[in-house]
Amino acid sequence: MKTPSAADEIVLGDGTRIDILYEDRSVMAIDKPFGWMFVPLAWSRTDKNLQLALESSIRENPYWVRQKNLKYLRFIHRLDADTTGLVLLAKSQGALDSLSGLFEQRLVEKRYLAVIEGRPPMSKWRCELALGRTTGPRTRVLVEPDAGRPAITDFKLLESTRSRSLVEARPLTGRTHQIRVHLADAGYPIVGDVLYGAPARTASPPAKDPKRTNSRSSPSHRDFPEPKDRRKNMLPELGLRSVGLSYRDPFTKRQINIEAPTAEFVRRFGFTLKTAGEPPEDFQKPG
Repeated sequence: MKTPSAADEIVLGDGTRIDILYEDRSVMAIDKPFGWMFVPLAWSRTDKNLQLALESSIRENPYWVRQKNLKYLRFIHRLDADTTGLVLLAKSQGALDSLSGLFEQRLVEKRYLAVIEGRPPMSKWRCELALGRTTGPRTRVLVEPDAGRPAITDFKLLESTRSRSLVEARPLTGRTHQIRVHLADAGYPIVGDVLYGAPARTASPPAKDPKRTNSRSSPSHRDFPEPKDRRKNMLPELGLRSVGLSYRDPFTKRQINIEAPTAEFVRRFGFTLKTAGEPPEDFQKPG
């Protein structure tokens, strides 16, 4: 059961305000803004380290921290810097250990909305392309059918315009960039994805069968665009948002269902879907 939080936002030292979507004795769910990252505290390549900002705020003990008597906040899972939406934070080491175990055991249902280029031919499909990583200063994920780690994502087409579609994604595994690579490999890159999307100077590749489970090709084998817009020196907005988490609380045994707002995200990308926040139906693997 979803319950409201006692306080509705976090205020970081730089003035950034982050909505709190849910809170209980063990966890806090927040709506992560675009650009913020969960990376090691000593990682110096960003000034948007959200874990570091949270810990600094707790030490400074502002009103929102005092109100909640917080001593500890630690991310349980992560989103890419460019992905917005639901992130679950633990309020104690014990909660971190227990909830991390649920994620590792695939006992947490995750739901995303993705805005993609093109229109898939199916209303529902499952992608099971195994994934591996490249090496280098900017990690890219490869489709590796033989040596990669298993990765499974269920997709559902929600709405389409002439050139774009809104899909719901449910990753059953938690590989890095999993949704982005599974969609890009099928020929439907997420809007604003400069890492896996087709470069603007070339035509998009022909769309593939999104159900396929074996491939020798990968988005990482194409020429990639520059990671930043040279004119604005900033990343474009990525059309990917984490909108739902469901799990059974390991302490109270209650079913917890948490949702992030979807209306503004859907509207900003030109869609009118009124049911984007509804829980998805069960998926069946195409036969």
